[in-house]
Amino acid sequence: MTASAPAPNPPVLPALAPAGPGWRLWRLAAVLVLGFASGLPLALTGQAMQAWLSLEGIDVATIGFLSLVGLPYTFKFLWAPLMDRFDPPWLGRRRGWLVLTQLLLAGALLLMAGTSPKDSMRLYALLAVAIAFLSASQDVVIDAYRTDLLPAPERGLGASLSVLGYRLAMILSGGIALIWTDPVNAGGPAGWTWPEVYRLMAGLMMAAAGVSALLLPRLPRLARPESVARHDLIGFAAVLAAAAAGYLLTDRVLGPLSGALLGPLLEQTALAPTLRQRWADLLALLLGIAITLPLGAWAARVARFETLLGGMASYFAQPGAWAFLGFIVLYKLGDAFAGSLMTPFLLKAMAFGSAEVGVVNKVIGLWLTIGGALLGGALMLRLGLWRALMLFGVLQMASNLGFWWLAVHGQGALPGLTVPAFDWGFLKLAQATPVDGGLLMVIAFENISGGMGTAAFVAFLMSLTSQRFTATQYAMLSAFASIGRVWVGPLAGVLAESIGWPSFFLVSTLAALPALWMLMRLRPTVQALEIAPGTAAADD
Repeated sequence: MTASAPAPNPPVLPALAPAGPGWRLWRLAAVLVLGFASGLPLALTGQAMQAWLSLEGIDVATIGFLSLVGLPYTFKFLWAPLMDRFDPPWLGRRRGWLVLTQLLLAGALLLMAGTSPKDSMRLYALLAVAIAFLSASQDVVIDAYRTDLLPAPERGLGASLSVLGYRLAMILSGGIALIWTDPVNAGGPAGWTWPEVYRLMAGLMMAAAGVSALLLPRLPRLARPESVARHDLIGFAAVLAAAAAGYLLTDRVLGPLSGALLGPLLEQTALAPTLRQRWADLLALLLGIAITLPLGAWAARVARFETLLGGMASYFAQPGAWAFLGFIVLYKLGDAFAGSLMTPFLLKAMAFGSAEVGVVNKVIGLWLTIGGALLGGALMLRLGLWRALMLFGVLQMASNLGFWWLAVHGQGALPGLTVPAFDWGFLKLAQATPVDGGLLMVIAFENISGGMGTAAFVAFLMSLTSQRFTATQYAMLSAFASIGRVWVGPLAGVLAESIGWPSFFLVSTLAALPALWMLMRLRPTVQALEIAPGTAAADD
């Protein structure tokens, strides 16, 4: 490797020094804040958007397909190499991209706040895709910055705090927002509309940009990946062209073909015509993916997308690389299946009030999530990476059975409680809200186990990256991790309406088993990742 620095090892700034409680607290505080910034927009194209659409009377199958607005989270590794290769002016590679994406997110949220999903569904969906693209781009930089910032011994606790910040943001944008917009509260002076909520979230993203610009620890500047800038830009354009060609092929050819293939079979079933079309759309989608991904890889090689190809070559050079990718896809699959339609399930199928869901799922869940995330980080110090992944994975799977139990027994199976009316200034509950005991038990278990599992999973992803290609490799790995969350949405919506909610949650539980089986087979390889490598320098 060619190096331009006069010394063989670049100097490490104090922010990266492993010793000193002050520097350590600064690093961990930065990880917590960035975790919050990462989680805020995700809920605004996920649970919050689902609640908005549900209250607008949009059907469940359509809401399931609108989960495809999260596609950028799956494909973010395609443009992540540009964030490794190019430095925005003024603030350096990591912080510069952070400030830019956060400001653009604020603008996109303001535009979405002014768009009605009932009157302008196409524009609404396009803005949701834009927010997901910018959010995925922000995640690319946050993941790279966190991985570069934290020494190996701090990654378990750092991952736990990142999950904590992430979940707190989703509690705000995906839960407290439900209380703000509940019809009971909306009738009073403290009631909020969904556009007002989205404008507030835009303001928070503006504040996050200010923190990123002024308060984050700086990273040393090192040589970026060695590639020809023109090749990377042409390669990125070629990959985009391949993706566009795949989309057109899916829309113009595979869609009608899937309808012709499945039509005669589905006509013999009792499914409604809309559900038959959803199954045909799902087949077209899967066929399109099977064609578009190899086409994009071929385009990257032909156009010499060097940073992307170099980052992938570096990753696949390590033992167990392909098996790790399979495990990454499967580990959160059961959790994603159950969570993909949680809001419509609770609001529509179970007929809970939005204030009740907000109180249980988010306000009470706030403390349970904090406890779960911190407990997960603390247990990882004793369990190690492999045992933490196994234990937390089993708990995640068990939490899906809780939703099955709730779907079977319904409301009133367990004694509940009443949350009194309150006004905390930033949050108001206009009247006392009864809380179902079964709902409280199921959501509590899901929040705790989900926080623990995600903390271990993030630490696992960080252990697989090479610092020269941190953004590229972590984006690729987390994109594979998001496959479950994004791609099960269309299947989940159709499946839930086809087989019913109890059977749906049993399927989601079984979907967690393949990852646990793979983890058993990968035990020696995963345990080898627990050996902390020598501290490497990062680049800003």
